Amino acid sequence: MTTTKKARQSWSSQLTYVLTVAGATVGFGATWRFPYLVGENGGGAYVLLFCIAMIVIGIPMILVENVIGRRIQRNSVDAFSGEANGKPIRSAWKILGYMGLLGAFGILAYYMVLGGWVLTYIGSLISGKLDLASPVTIETTSAFFSEHIKDSPSTILLYTALFVGVNYLILAKGIMDGIERSVKYLMPILFLFLLVMIVRNVTLPGAWEGISFYLIPDFSKITKELFVFVLGQVFFALSLGFGVLITLSSYLDKKENLVKTATITAVVNTLIALAAGFMIFPSLFTFHVAPNSGPTLVFQSLPIVFSHMWAGSVFATIFFGLLIIAALTTSLTIYEVLITVLQEKTRLTRRAAIALTLSAIFVLGNIPSVLGDNQWQAVRMMGLSIFDAFDYVSGNVLFILTALGSAVFVGFVLKDEAKKELNSSPRLTALWFNYVKYIIPLIILVIFVNSL
Repeated sequence: MTTTKKARQSWSSQLTYVLTVAGATVGFGATWRFPYLVGENGGGAYVLLFCIAMIVIGIPMILVENVIGRRIQRNSVDAFSGEANGKPIRSAWKILGYMGLLGAFGILAYYMVLGGWVLTYIGSLISGKLDLASPVTIETTSAFFSEHIKDSPSTILLYTALFVGVNYLILAKGIMDGIERSVKYLMPILFLFLLVMIVRNVTLPGAWEGISFYLIPDFSKITKELFVFVLGQVFFALSLGFGVLITLSSYLDKKENLVKTATITAVVNTLIALAAGFMIFPSLFTFHVAPNSGPTLVFQSLPIVFSHMWAGSVFATIFFGLLIIAALTTSLTIYEVLITVLQEKTRLTRRAAIALTLSAIFVLGNIPSVLGDNQWQAVRMMGLSIFDAFDYVSGNVLFILTALGSAVFVGFVLKDEAKKELNSSPRLTALWFNYVKYIIPLIILVIFVNSL
């Protein structure tokens, strides 16, 4: 482990940084959200546009946040301060950092509850409450979801608190000894579980029908609206606009090649998202389960599939184990955004900052998100439940505006400082800079207007 002149820790290697960023960007975005969006939006057409969008906007925006984060190696708020081109940066730009914090809070408010859902399924599979030893119907899985998820707030709060507690134990060990070390073990396990599920599903009879739906695009499904949806998913999948990549890259050594790490990050994220489809769609088509069942795909449709498999309960447990690992590697890094700001802008110790952050989000975010589906279901925000409102505001407003502001900040404030930080070939640097300055903001504005 090395240190900078400000005694700031840095990642022990490029591999551990890439694995950590991969863990941060995989999460439910790749394993839960991506598959159901593919199922709802034309299968292969969505996948094709997703791959294109990762190149068009994913890699350039990763570089934007990398440059901002590594430039002065501070937290995601103070990263928008200092000097640029010999002039002090106006303090108003810190608003972007604070918007990212609000977005991170909103994501964690419901994200941790999803983790509680997954732990509930794992516990129920192990205890036998959810028995997949013989075929079940959608009525059975829907009844289970209603009884054990929607109508059991105390159980979900308990499992959510357990998930939060695991995060605390890892975070308390620090950015390197905690997050980096845990990711070194968690990501290989995630890859192993993913491989097991893919092998199991692509060898099922009738799997090719699901694979063809997933990979062969129906070009009639490709519309400008679909492209906007896909661009939004790229932002969600890469955790852009939450301050995650700004925070993680603030610990990145100045010698690291940002273009290389950004490209690897985008490729790994895309491959894992694509792999998630291979572990889901072949089995859906084999057992004639509709692929367009939306957000409930993982929790209500897939258990039907597992119940038709040999050793279905075992594979279901592996699958939900994969989900919780993906969720953990993401939640750790989103928490770190808030913790780093709190620790660096106050005199709190790290443990105190962690305890305050996790407990505040649990009380103000996780509890309302759980109760919003039952005791507090009459409470509506913009016509949405509390759970859905946190998702909508953070995912459709805050993170897009923060990303837009970040691109403008690089293009019109940092300017030559950004080019210097990128430290790549003059031609590539100029291409990226002008693209970020003039094109990316227009793309993000289109996404924002169409997401409202």
